[in-house]
Amino acid sequence: MSDYKQLWENALHTICQSLTEMGKGEDYEKWFKPLLFESFDKKEERLIISVPTAAYSEYIEKNYLQLMGRTLIPLFGKRLRMGYRITVDRENNQSVLQDQGQEMVNARKAGVQKPSPLPDVDPQLDMNLNFRNYIEGESNKLSRSVGLSVAEHPKTTKFNPMFVYGASGVGKTHLINAIGVRAKELYPNLRVLYVSARIFQQQYTTAVQQNTVNDFIAFYQTLDMLIVDDIQEWATVAATQNTFFHIFDFLFRHQKRIILVSDRSPAQLRGMHERLITRFACGVTIEIERPNTQLCADILRSKIRRDGLSGVIPEDVVLYIAETVKGSVRDLEGVINSLMVYSIVDNADIDLKLAEKIVRRLINISDEPITLDIIVDIVCEHMNVTQQDINGKSRKKDIVLARQIVMYLAQNKTSIPATRIGRLIGGRDHSTVIHSCRKIEKALEKDKDLKTLINTITKALNQTK
Repeated sequence: MSDYKQLWENALHTICQSLTEMGKGEDYEKWFKPLLFESFDKKEERLIISVPTAAYSEYIEKNYLQLMGRTLIPLFGKRLRMGYRITVDRENNQSVLQDQGQEMVNARKAGVQKPSPLPDVDPQLDMNLNFRNYIEGESNKLSRSVGLSVAEHPKTTKFNPMFVYGASGVGKTHLINAIGVRAKELYPNLRVLYVSARIFQQQYTTAVQQNTVNDFIAFYQTLDMLIVDDIQEWATVAATQNTFFHIFDFLFRHQKRIILVSDRSPAQLRGMHERLITRFACGVTIEIERPNTQLCADILRSKIRRDGLSGVIPEDVVLYIAETVKGSVRDLEGVINSLMVYSIVDNADIDLKLAEKIVRRLINISDEPITLDIIVDIVCEHMNVTQQDINGKSRKKDIVLARQIVMYLAQNKTSIPATRIGRLIGGRDHSTVIHSCRKIEKALEKDKDLKTLINTITKALNQTK
C-alpha cells in the first residue's frame, strides 16, 4: 500500500510542476493538494482517491483529464480506472464512492475522453506578405532558407525557437508573415497566430483587469505556431515577460513552433529577464542585414511588376533609387508610391529629375555620405594609429580604444550592419562590434576626455560631407 501511496505522491509532484510551468500553480493548491490516496487494486488497475466534495472531481475531469492521464498511466497502468470517495458526513465518517466508470486511455491518445475540437483561430497574417514576393539577396538568403524550412516542417524541433533580428525596414515582418502563410497553405488545420508584442501586452493587461489570466494563457498554449513581432517592447514590463515565459516554456516542451522578432539580438535586449534571453537564444538566431544595392533594385523591380508599372518607371530611375535609398525596404516602397502620386498630380513623366526631388524630400541623405574608410582615416589621424592597427590584433590600450571608437562611429554614422562592420575591421564578428559600442556608450557617461575626443572626431567627419 505504501508503495502505491508513494506513486501517488510522485504523481502529485509532477502535476504541481506542470501546473506551475503553465502559470496555474493556484489550481494545484486549490484542486489537487486536497486529494488523498485511498487505495489501488493492482489486479483491476483501479485507483481510488478521496476528495472533499464532488466539485473537486468534476473540476479536475473537466479541466485536467489529459494531464491526469499523462501523469498516472505510466505509474499505475495503461488500463487505469479512477474512482473518487467523497466524504458526505464527516462526524459519522460516512462517504460515497463515485466511480468514474471509464478506463483512462493513454494520454498520447488525448486522455480519458476524446477532446472536443478546438475552434479555429484567426492567424492575423497579412496574406500579401509571402515567400512568392519575398525577394532573396545576400543579406536575407539565410533567413529566407531557414524560414522556408520552418514553414514546411512545423512539427520538427529543428530551428526552434527561431529568433530574427535586424534594423527597421529590412524585411523582418515580411519574412515571419511569409512563414505563417506558407505553413497555413501546407497545413490548413495548423493553429498559427501572428501577434505584435504590443497587442500581446494589451491582451494580458485586459486579462489581468478581468481576472481571466488563466484563460489567456490557456488560449496561447493551444497554438501550434506562435509568431511574435517587436519583442524588444517588453523590456520594461516584467509581468508580461513572466507570463510569456510560461507560455514559451509550455509550447517549447510540447514541440510547438515559436518565432520571435526584434530590432536587436537576444544579447542586446536590455531589461529582458535572463531566463527569457537564454531561451530565445537556444534555437537559431539570425540577423537580417540591410539590403545591398542589387537586392534593393530587385525589390523595386518586383514591386513595379506587381503594381503593373512596368514601362512606367525607367531602369535608370530604379538604379538611382536602389543606390541612394539603401537599407530600408519600407523606404524603397515609399519612394515608388510617392513617385506615382507626384507624377499623377503634376501630370509629369517619371524621370531622374522627379526621382531626385522625391528622394530628397522623403529620405535623409547627404551628397557625400560618411563611409567606414573615412571614419578609419579620421580616427587614425586624431589618435595617432594606423589602419593596420585598427584591422590588426594588437591589444594595446590606445589601439583597442581607437578600434572601438571606429566601430561605435560606424554603427552611429553609417547604415552598415554590425556583421559587416566586424567583417571589414579585421574579420571580427558582430558580437565584438556590439560589445565595443556598449563599452564606448558606458564610458561616455563618465569620461569627459573621451567625450571631447569623439565630439572632435565627429565634427571632422561632418566636415567631410
